[in-house]
Amino acid sequence: MIRVFPRRTKWTPTDDLAFVGDPPLEPFRPADSKMKVAVSCIFTWDLPEAKRLRRSWMRYYDYVTLGGPVCGSEAGQFTPGRFIKRGVTFTSRGCPRRCPWCFVWKREGDIRTLPIVPGNIVQDNNLLACPRRHIEAVFDMLRDQRGVVLAGGLDSSLLTDWHRELLDDIRLDEVWLACDTRAALKPLERASRILQGISIEKRRCYVLIGFGAESLADAESRCERVYDLGFLPFAQLYRGEMAVAYPPAWRTLARKWSRPAAYRKKAGDKTEASP
Repeated sequence: MIRVFPRRTKWTPTDDLAFVGDPPLEPFRPADSKMKVAVSCIFTWDLPEAKRLRRSWMRYYDYVTLGGPVCGSEAGQFTPGRFIKRGVTFTSRGCPRRCPWCFVWKREGDIRTLPIVPGNIVQDNNLLACPRRHIEAVFDMLRDQRGVVLAGGLDSSLLTDWHRELLDDIRLDEVWLACDTRAALKPLERASRILQGISIEKRRCYVLIGFGAESLADAESRCERVYDLGFLPFAQLYRGEMAVAYPPAWRTLARKWSRPAAYRKKAGDKTEASP
């Protein structure tokens, strides 16, 4: 099956049947007009382009569909390499949280486990909300992987000492947590103590900024506290159903706190947590 994407990201598949944008000339695309084509769209602001691409690919292929999270497509079983590059795996869908800024629980519902497909990048939305047996099985799989990245974001409030034991038993490159509100700082402080001894180079944290009535000063203060706790923050400006036009000061703040080279201290930088 041909897969088409409106934009390239670091997660876009790279095989010969994955395309970004309009259909290329015939020598560079399959000549069989009966092949199925799936246009995949994740973000609402890409939907107009995804619809245009469907029309464009319909000039050459008989069966072209448009789907993806933004279209309400069911998040069912995970097929490695189909709509996300190989190496990335999902072992669960959904999330028990009901965070008002998040679409996961609205689109995927409560947490449910999937068959475990090997991969070194785990993209689950809330892995730690899964049953212990499933979590342990995921880490059993990860022991055979190099450069493990827990990219979905571990839930700080669910992190425990036995999770730390599992982390110590794999070849970890990055573990991501999240701190999307000021209230999330307290569980992150606790998580920082549990992760004590893991280098800051491996400890990352998504930081949602600009949601609700948050001020610029409050957003920067939270990023600074996340960094002081021994995590490398990755600031993300809130975007709802449609893209938000942020003033330059917000965009500058997001750029700074999404680039470690821009915010790391020049001297005596930490390598571990400082709760």
